[in-house]
Amino acid sequence: MTEARLACLHGNGWSIVFECPDAGPPIWRHIGERVDPAGLPALASLRGATTFSLDEPVPMAAIPLGGTGWFGPSVLAVRSQDGAALLLSDWQVEETADRLVITGADPVLGLAVTLTLASQPGGALAATTSIENRGTAPICVDALASAVLPVPAGLDRIMAWTGRHTGELAETSAPMPGHGWQRETRLGIPGHGGPCGALLLGEGAGWHAGLVLAVQLAWSGDARLAIERQEDGGHVLLAQARLLPGELRLAPGARHEAPPLLLALSQGGRGGAMAMMHAAVRARLDWPGGAMRPRPVHLNSWEACYFAHDEARIRRLAEAAAAIGVERFILDDGWFRGRNDDRAGLGDWDADPAKYPRGLAPVAAHVHGLGMEFGLWVEPEMVNPDSDLYRAHPDWVLYLPGQPRPTARHQLVLDLRRAEVRDHLFRALDRLLASVPIDYLKWDHNRALAPAGGAAQVAGTYDLLARLRAAHPAVEIESCAAGGGRIDAGIARFTHRFWTSDNIDALSRISMQRGVLAFMPPELMGAHVGVSPSHATGRVQSLAFRAAIAAQGHFGVELDPDALDDAERAALAEWIGFWKQWRHIIHGGQLHMGEAADGLLWQAHGTGDDWLLWVIRLDPARDRYPAPIRLPFAAARDWQVRLLRHAGPSAVLTPRAGAAFKAMRETPQGFTGSWLASAGLPVPGQAPESALILHLEALP
Repeated sequence: MTEARLACLHGNGWSIVFECPDAGPPIWRHIGERVDPAGLPALASLRGATTFSLDEPVPMAAIPLGGTGWFGPSVLAVRSQDGAALLLSDWQVEETADRLVITGADPVLGLAVTLTLASQPGGALAATTSIENRGTAPICVDALASAVLPVPAGLDRIMAWTGRHTGELAETSAPMPGHGWQRETRLGIPGHGGPCGALLLGEGAGWHAGLVLAVQLAWSGDARLAIERQEDGGHVLLAQARLLPGELRLAPGARHEAPPLLLALSQGGRGGAMAMMHAAVRARLDWPGGAMRPRPVHLNSWEACYFAHDEARIRRLAEAAAAIGVERFILDDGWFRGRNDDRAGLGDWDADPAKYPRGLAPVAAHVHGLGMEFGLWVEPEMVNPDSDLYRAHPDWVLYLPGQPRPTARHQLVLDLRRAEVRDHLFRALDRLLASVPIDYLKWDHNRALAPAGGAAQVAGTYDLLARLRAAHPAVEIESCAAGGGRIDAGIARFTHRFWTSDNIDALSRISMQRGVLAFMPPELMGAHVGVSPSHATGRVQSLAFRAAIAAQGHFGVELDPDALDDAERAALAEWIGFWKQWRHIIHGGQLHMGEAADGLLWQAHGTGDDWLLWVIRLDPARDRYPAPIRLPFAAARDWQVRLLRHAGPSAVLTPRAGAAFKAMRETPQGFTGSWLASAGLPVPGQAPESALILHLEALP
């Protein structure tokens, strides 16, 4: 039996194996759990003839192409001037401990295609495909996938997210398809369903055990994620940034690389894949100064006053913020010329002389004098028709000649494919950042693109952000798109925070935040305490419950502290102090999530030695007493457990806490790790819309 010649890449619990025949392309043999492929027979020696098939079956190549006898999805589609088909040969394989690079070239067309698979910090994998025109004639690229790869064996469910404005990241589940499944976006941004990504789960996989593959395309525009069933019963996954027809024309000597596809394959369930994905995203971040510092508590002015503000109003709001311990004050929409509602002013990035006759510098100085950083809301990619910029340059927007220009939120989209538009925006923002001591930009994007700007619009946004970061490296930037419409690992290269949703209702935020955390670490997740009743839903929730849920991410405030009574204002200040005390545990470390009996949800942030554990009840309990909560992550150590907070209302049907729980507020209770992992942590009863927060400290 002929032994296969192999190229392999091994990671933390996973392996990728290609067979490298003497003639023809390297072919996929394995992606999945870690294996030792020594002595593996050549694939051709294992496959016999079958009906209605080519006499010589074409297996899945590392860079699969249609028209060659492979009937699955193709990595790319190209058009040459003479219509010649792409036929790759001249194969090269570069194999190192942390990278596999496979290149095929077409000597006739002069086109080289390269697949790069690279291990990431924390155990994940990045896959991308690049093309280079080595010929003498231009080539049109109609489609280019970041990767087309087999789905690891044993996965049988797809978990993905959908959403809308104020209803982000609703979890969905479907079986692996009998034919095909896809998630495709056409809004110009990823949309309110979160990143272009999914989780593929093996039989019986859950939060803590079982085979799970998480995938996320690091791209901020239109994209397609598809899974197709193949004739051998397996499945193939494709991920690609969508290109407009004729958009990518590769000149001689030019090279283009698709955005990376991040993959996290773990036998540790959803939690194991989540940890790998968090590490991969963290590795892409570019923090001012080179490292994350403690994330400052925000107050954002939007729901406190909307457009109705001026210098005096903002000074009072800043003073109220500083008095309760806020560390960063953000002046939201309404500060620039002509901006009294959302109908005018976008594009004219100068302070409104009616509201701020001395400009913004005195406001920023006042905020700094109160001991806070100063942040500012901008929406550079948009323009109102009622603006000086649009009147001067009506051709600078995305539009179809001779067709109406549809507005959304009374605004149009600037064409960032054009260098002169990007140059103008850079000058305007650079002048603003140079003239006012601004520490932070909340960068918004409040409409879908119609018409589409394609991948070049996204590249233009990246270019503008990169130029600003280079010119002002100390300024942090938040990615906001009508809430959570642009949360992805692509824009994370240039930004430092995501706004989860314009819906700050704490009950709504629970599922949204768990959806964000499937892909993003908690230090990037903006989470604020809003008013009650909620502006988005009208629901009433206790301040403690609102604060407890906001404390799971990057904590902030979205209200006017002076509008609270003395008791609530003092309580909010106390929650801010609590979060500051524990943020070093909440951010930058490990995260575990799970579900318990009778509808309880739990979530633990920690370092291995210390954990902060949330136990959340959404709805009324059915059982008289809550069952203990099993904590698999605690198995290896013994612990002291203290109850820090019982956030939420009490109710007639909620059992009174026993003496041990009351004592646990003052004196930690000891538990063995085996008990917590197997028998579970006892918890007191909770009313609906409440949360417990406990501290687990490892015993020496």
